[in-house]
Formats: sequence, C-alpha cells, structure tokens
Amino acid sequence: MRPLEVIREQWEGLDSRTRLWSGYALIILLAAAVGWSTLNGKVQALEKKRAARETVLKELLPIKVAYLSARQSSDQLNGRIASLRPDDTPAKIIEDTGIKGKSVKIVSIKGEERSGFSEDAADIRIDSLTLNEATNLLYRIEKGNRPVIIKKCNLRMRFDDPSRCDLTLVMALLKSVAGPAKP
Repeated sequence: MRPLEVIREQWEGLDSRTRLWSGYALIILLAAAVGWSTLNGKVQALEKKRAARETVLKELLPIKVAYLSARQSSDQLNGRIASLRPDDTPAKIIEDTGIKGKSVKIVSIKGEERSGFSEDAADIRIDSLTLNEATNLLYRIEKGNRPVIIKKCNLRMRFDDPSRCDLTLVMALLKSVAGPAKP
C-alpha cells in the first residue's frame, strides 16, 4: 500500500471527536507554517535592506571624511580671510616675518581674479639669506594667519658665499571681492 492510502484509512478509522481535534491541530499547524513563512520572508527582506544600507554606508564614510576635511580647510581659509586687514599686502607680510636678507626687492604684479576672490600678487626677491632663514620665511608665510598662495619659488645658492642663497618667489594674497561670486 501507498503511504497516502494508509493515512486515509487511519483517518477514516478515527471517531468523529478525535478527527475534529486532529483537524483543529492540523489547521493550527498549517496557520503556524504560513505565519512562519511570512515572517521569514519579511526578515529576509529586512536583512537585504540592511546589507544594502551597510554597503551604502561603507561607500559614504570615505566621502564623509573627505567632506569634513574639505570643510575644515574651507573654514580655515574663511577664518584667514576674515582676519585680513584692508592694509595687508605681500610686502607687509614679508616685513612681518622679521626675516631680512641683504636686500629685499618687491615688485607688484597683476593678480588673477578667482570666483569670489582677487589676488594681490607680488614678485619678491630677497638676497643673501641663510638656508635656515629661507626655510623659516617660507614656513611663516605658509603657516601664517593670512590667506597666501606661493605660486613660484626659486632658491639659488650664491657663488660668492655658498652658505647664503637668493630667494625669488611669486606670492599672492587672497582678498575677498565684494558682491556676488562668479560661477
């Protein structure tokens, strides 16, 4: 005999009250199986959603770090521009460092117009500096509290005194332009 026929014969052999309670138990088991299947489908959908969000989060974390770094740099530049006085010039910045060689020659040149900023540029030549003075000068210009760009820098050793050098640099001081920024 086949298993289904055996189950059917045993079912028919039960009295009506046992058959009724067995039917209720079977209904409860089927309802539990359907409920379990539905819950399992929802859990799998939520796990897929969580995995997708974790992937997006892994992609966004480096972008967030880059954004925060750029924002910090922007805030520093805005702070430097805010601390800029109207009488600041590249010549005054060089004088404020306190480092002077044998002679200092500063020639104003035309600066570029950038979006929201204008450049006050100068060609600066300082003769007879020691390497330590040249390094300190560049460090103070770069790390100072004013928005300065060093566009070009040339350091040449002197023939008459190899312990000294001549520094030539093109430096631009960024100044805020009043009015709307250019795109």
